[in-house]
Amino acid sequence: MSPQLRGDTGKAIEHGLAFLRTRQAANGSWSKSVGVTALDVRGFLESPNGPAKQDGPLVARSIAFILGKRHPDGSISEAHVNSGYNTSTSLLALAATRDPKYRPVIEAGQAYLKHIQIGESEGYGPDKPWYGGIGYSDDDRPDMSNQYLALQALKATALDPKDPVWQRALKFVNRSQNRSESNDQKWAGNDGGFIYMPGMNTAPFKGTESYGTMTSAGLVSLLYAGVDRKDPRVQDAFKWIRNHYTLDVVPGTERKDGIYYFYYAFAYCMGAYGDATVTDGKGRPHNWREDLARKLLALQRPDGSWINTDSSMWWQDNPDLVTAFSVNALNQTLK
Repeated sequence: MSPQLRGDTGKAIEHGLAFLRTRQAANGSWSKSVGVTALDVRGFLESPNGPAKQDGPLVARSIAFILGKRHPDGSISEAHVNSGYNTSTSLLALAATRDPKYRPVIEAGQAYLKHIQIGESEGYGPDKPWYGGIGYSDDDRPDMSNQYLALQALKATALDPKDPVWQRALKFVNRSQNRSESNDQKWAGNDGGFIYMPGMNTAPFKGTESYGTMTSAGLVSLLYAGVDRKDPRVQDAFKWIRNHYTLDVVPGTERKDGIYYFYYAFAYCMGAYGDATVTDGKGRPHNWREDLARKLLALQRPDGSWINTDSSMWWQDNPDLVTAFSVNALNQTLK
């Protein structure tokens, strides 16, 4: 990134964090949500210079809120609804503290995520489409969004790369990719992109058409699970990203539903993939860090927040959540 844009990005992050300081409740939460709180506090913990001294009490309150939502089974959630999602985001926040005293909580959370992975204990063998997937909770259907967040959490908390959870997860990831060479499901196409779950997207996305949010989630999930970046599955997913490169809409669609979650997933995907430049399908090179930073800086509101003014689906009208996605994405551009 250019020095000027890097400096402006740092200022935008600080502006976003200043907004979030005004939004934290007395109990340490944002939006009374474990998931939103975990995403927000990560924005502070992983900001370029780390949390400011003044943010010590803020961080402590938010971590206390998260720890107060632990359950005997290792999950961390305000209820057992969305417990997979909330546990994943909580583990990412706890890992970002780099405090070894949270290791027992982290290990219990890892065990919970492994427990809710679809497998033999639920009567699903490796031949079943949902095998290896992780969903919102222990009684929910799996999807690539929750799969990605869970694998991100397990990777960030240093789960043994030889743990069987990774190979099981790859079964589900492979079956969510439009790549018939590695996807044994009859519906699979061959554009290399990813969909929400084997055999279907959920509204407003259509059929089994690949789109950018899930392709970013799928590519980085492959990398988290130990697949080499030269592997054809990774290369075909990256080719899809190149051919559909845009930050104006969710790639592969003409929609902006959930676009800030796309920015979040895209930032982590590209950071993990490792290339500074993406050459699109027309041969035009893009510095993805600069493109993403400029896009988010242009969308930041005067009070430092972000919000999706085009779609309220999936809480994207909630500035606590959308600002968290944006700050964390910008943090990634500076790494």
